Amino acid sequence: LEQLLAETDVTQAELASARPYEVTIEIAEESLRRYGLSFDQVARAVSTSSLDLPGGSLETREGDILIRTVGQRYRGEEFTTIPIVARPDGTRLTVGDVATVVDGFADEDRAARFNEQPAVQIRVFRSGDQDATGVSAAVKEFVATAEERVPEGISVSMWQDNARLLKSRLDLLKRNAAYGLLLVFVVLTLFLRLRLAMWISVGIGVSFFGTFLVMPMIGASMNMITAFGFIVVLGIVVDDAIVVGESIFHDQETGKPGLAGAISGARRVTVPVFFAVGTTIAAFWPLMMIPGAQGKLWSQIPYVVIPTLAFSLVESLWILPAHLRHHGDHHGDRTILGWGARKAQSVFGSGLERFTRNAYLPSLDFAVRQRYLTVSVFIASFILVVGIIGGGHLRFAFMPDVEADYVVADLTMPRGTTVEQTSEALRQVESAAERLRLEIDGPRDGASVFRNVLTTVGEQPNVTDQQTNAGGTASNLDGAHLGEVNIELAPSEERGDLSSEEIAKRWRELTARIPGAVELTFNASLFTAGDDVDVLLTGDDLDELQEAAQWLKERLGRITGVREVTDSFRAGKEELRLTIRPEAEQLGLTLADLARQVRQGFHGEEADRIQRGRDDVKVMVRYPEEARRSIDDLETMRIRTPAGAEVPFRHVAAVERARGVDAIQRYDRLRGIHVQAMIESAETDPALVFEELNTTVLPELETVYPRIGWQYKGEKQEQADTLGALGRGFILALIVIYALMAVPFRSWLQPLIIMSAIPFGLVGAVLGHLLLDMELSTVSLCGVIALSGVVVNDNLVLVDTINRRRREGMPLHEALRSAGASRLRPILLTSLTTFAGLTPLLLETSLQAKFMVPMAVSLGFGILFATAISLMLVPVIYRILEDIFRLFGIDERWIAETEEEHRAALAEAELATEHSW
Repeated sequence: LEQLLAETDVTQAELASARPYEVTIEIAEESLRRYGLSFDQVARAVSTSSLDLPGGSLETREGDILIRTVGQRYRGEEFTTIPIVARPDGTRLTVGDVATVVDGFADEDRAARFNEQPAVQIRVFRSGDQDATGVSAAVKEFVATAEERVPEGISVSMWQDNARLLKSRLDLLKRNAAYGLLLVFVVLTLFLRLRLAMWISVGIGVSFFGTFLVMPMIGASMNMITAFGFIVVLGIVVDDAIVVGESIFHDQETGKPGLAGAISGARRVTVPVFFAVGTTIAAFWPLMMIPGAQGKLWSQIPYVVIPTLAFSLVESLWILPAHLRHHGDHHGDRTILGWGARKAQSVFGSGLERFTRNAYLPSLDFAVRQRYLTVSVFIASFILVVGIIGGGHLRFAFMPDVEADYVVADLTMPRGTTVEQTSEALRQVESAAERLRLEIDGPRDGASVFRNVLTTVGEQPNVTDQQTNAGGTASNLDGAHLGEVNIELAPSEERGDLSSEEIAKRWRELTARIPGAVELTFNASLFTAGDDVDVLLTGDDLDELQEAAQWLKERLGRITGVREVTDSFRAGKEELRLTIRPEAEQLGLTLADLARQVRQGFHGEEADRIQRGRDDVKVMVRYPEEARRSIDDLETMRIRTPAGAEVPFRHVAAVERARGVDAIQRYDRLRGIHVQAMIESAETDPALVFEELNTTVLPELETVYPRIGWQYKGEKQEQADTLGALGRGFILALIVIYALMAVPFRSWLQPLIIMSAIPFGLVGAVLGHLLLDMELSTVSLCGVIALSGVVVNDNLVLVDTINRRRREGMPLHEALRSAGASRLRPILLTSLTTFAGLTPLLLETSLQAKFMVPMAVSLGFGILFATAISLMLVPVIYRILEDIFRLFGIDERWIAETEEEHRAALAEAELATEHSW
């Protein structure tokens, strides 16, 4: 099948759950003794007689002629003719005379069954710039016709098509993006002229197209996370175009010609728009500073957001003014759509004007008059939200569960367990799965929730994949004592509200305790950052470490909601430890001779290695399989001395039976054992579990075992690393945002007014989580950090407008009222477009989208709450700081220019506009 796949467009495929090819030369002890041979002689004969070796070239008058010695064997029967002994009388002793050559498979304990039938997997990967869906399509086409070309009785089926999962998730996000774009356009048409709304919507497509062109250059691909990034930026990308478009129409309505109005309107807001986009980019930058597997995940969002915002800046400042230069061109408004838009705008505009006149301005007047009370109320709301989080009233989970279409049970038996015993234990797990299937499918109509079941003996592919995805390396993940049962479920959209986590929980409950099992875990999440609880115990004494681990496991088992408590210590297989006797040394034997000959007989001596097609095949020389099954086979072995004599094994070697250690783990030069457990979040809050660990269990551990140290690993360590990186990145982003705003305002304090909205974005995000009954997570925090750059944009333009009003000579209070009234519509518009772009995702009921929803909640509800901050709190803080300066007699230059300088700047701008004509 591998060779047939090579005929398709697939370039990388490998076998799994299958033993590799191996040529075995089996020679019995009796044959060695009868012919006076040793394993060294047989192996040397094979390696020296099976080879192809270049010998240089002859430079003749006809040209160079290569010289090559040819004798490489490739098939089992070809090795039988290799001579081991050749005497002068012409007699020859060949491999076939003294040994049996088996051209078969390596002696490994590995097998699989697919829906109760023996099976072998072929894993197909994309390579280079291949598209995952294209590779999947090629494999599907191959599978559809494969059974016509394979032997009778062999069937070929698709299993674990990750491209299908990717496609279904991308389709879901694309659908949400389309609905979000439609909602954004509807919101734009309610506030803006149809022509401007259409050009701004076109700008979204231009910005996205530019990002698509850049993505391959920066190493980004179209995947679930980048698709989510496009949804996140969907409502943000229009903000700068809204500001520029409104400014242009304002100048055109006040009497400037079309092109002159477009140039002057765009030029007047160039600085605030440029720095507003810069602050948003700075806010998303911390997502690229997260280390480890989390960093690989979240860095995909800035790869989309940052280029999109950069292209939107170019589009809004250079392209959009060209589209809006024809003042009075209302062709689009004469259509039925334009007439409907004008009617809706008229109704909505009248309502917004009444709201501004009757609600907003009186409220703003009251807030400014009672400014200290207003600030106190906002601060109290922030303290309340911090208390809700700190008091545990809103649960925090490091990573939300990512819905998977596979539920996996991984079984670990003691080292030394046979394949048959492990397989029988897996039968119990499969039996519980079958009972679960009948329980779920009973009242259901149509196809079963369980599509396929793959059982693997000798390895745990799911554990290997998760360690690899987490950036680690798999170790000790093969052997007869390991097994796995993997159930493929129907897609989540066909299961309704039945999640894979619920299926895994019920499967765990139905599975009876397996006698002798070291570990049995159930997993139903597509992505994991490590074990829920992972405490690393370190010390010098291994026995004391085991006692401490056992003590901690017992205490963990008493905590409500803690399941699957285990540790990383694994006793090794039973060993026969060999030492050499003193009398053997008198015969010239060394410990190395003893070890080498025993290894040759029972493990095998690699005599050759050949390349057969795509396979690297070893040629091994060893005892026959039936002579490697008992201790008696070892004791009847003969050891060859340097003189060629044969000595019984028991005369030269002493044997001691013991049990070894599977693996020794060291951390900072100390031995270590991990104690791990899973937290059932439906039964208890993980924060309560760690609170009990930190306040009771682990301090008691230090008292009982004072020489044992401990530290958190797994998800807890990943959480600390991720949150630490986010915190450092957030502080850096705040510094950059402050610097970006200090430049255009030429003030040390006005940026602080603008940044006052950032803490209150957290208030909106938390209220959104409470409203939707959703727990906080790292995904939520990423949304809060990204929100910090978005919420300052409205404040930046608002403060800039207040400054302009004051430069025009307005009194302070009138400047606050005028700026608030004039910026009410664009601030509402930018907030509503951001929320509208995220609304379809917020309303998404698919289990696959739940992983993304927390970030959308933080952004959507945070921006709505920040709107109130921009319209109310910013003017109030502006007024309070004016009070402070007057109280202390400080002449703070709120505005960057005097009135004369301002008039000079306007004249210069007019002159530049005339030259541009």
